Amino acid sequence: MNTPTRLAAFALGLVVVLGGAAGIGHAVGPLDTGAKKAASSAHGSNGMPGMPGMPGMSSGQPSAEAPAAGALAAFDRGYALQTRPANLTPGQQTDLSFTVRGPNGAPLTSYQEEHGKELHLILLREDLTQYQHLHPTLAADGSWHVPVTFPAAGGYRMVADFTPAGATENVTLGTDLAVAGDYQPQPLPAPATSAGVDGYTVSMNGQVTAGQSAKLTFEIADTHGLVTDLQPYLGAYGHLVAMRAGDLGYLHVHPDGEPGDGHTAAGPDVAFYVTVPTAGDYRLFLDFQRAGVVHTAAFTVHATASTEEGR
Repeated sequence: MNTPTRLAAFALGLVVVLGGAAGIGHAVGPLDTGAKKAASSAHGSNGMPGMPGMPGMSSGQPSAEAPAAGALAAFDRGYALQTRPANLTPGQQTDLSFTVRGPNGAPLTSYQEEHGKELHLILLREDLTQYQHLHPTLAADGSWHVPVTFPAAGGYRMVADFTPAGATENVTLGTDLAVAGDYQPQPLPAPATSAGVDGYTVSMNGQVTAGQSAKLTFEIADTHGLVTDLQPYLGAYGHLVAMRAGDLGYLHVHPDGEPGDGHTAAGPDVAFYVTVPTAGDYRLFLDFQRAGVVHTAAFTVHATASTEEGR
């Protein structure tokens, strides 16, 4: 991210229905997430045993200790995420409203801008589909509001990523939402090094190993060839979010370099330094902007444990 003391920023959490549940539809009402919440509480605010409460992916040079995935709970370091009840129906726009409460219990009303915004909101369905990256509006009473249309029924993970005014580290809080209807979970796509979106082909180069910094480079092309006129999006030529299959653990980095630094080109390559905390499957969401339109390419990657290398 933007300072050496904050190598990890923007973190999120998930609960995923995969394996035997994949492809099996069922009606969705209020979700029973008590078991997951209990597990998260037992392991701390990040839901992982033996890991500190710092969120996110690291950016830049390798760190001695892999950061933990974050936003597996609606509270962290005295901050709490409080959502307002709403009837969520697929295909219907709703005002998604929530409040962040500070350590004193009062609504937090003062934030620092990070990458051009005071708060970043991520929504993702529990089968790692239906990804949205949104930027709500802060009201005078400390409540946040954003118009949202959920495209399909199911359980969703909501993550709020922000930095309180005067703080030196960001905070990431996560909670669950239920969108009523016939839930048809999708299987996790197999790992691949290429993804198509909106007429673009995005190729990924690099491998991910748990606990080690890895460089991932994404090459963007359209039907005419390599793209060299990317536009800055949130202060960078690309924006990467990673979600861990199994618990929706959230990790987030920005690319190596930034627009206007004298050496970072506007495509076709956008590079990230990524450190994931554990072995397993992750879903990556790459946002990039061209001609005023933001596009999102999605990848599945398998992070090996260091002992699995060479197998």
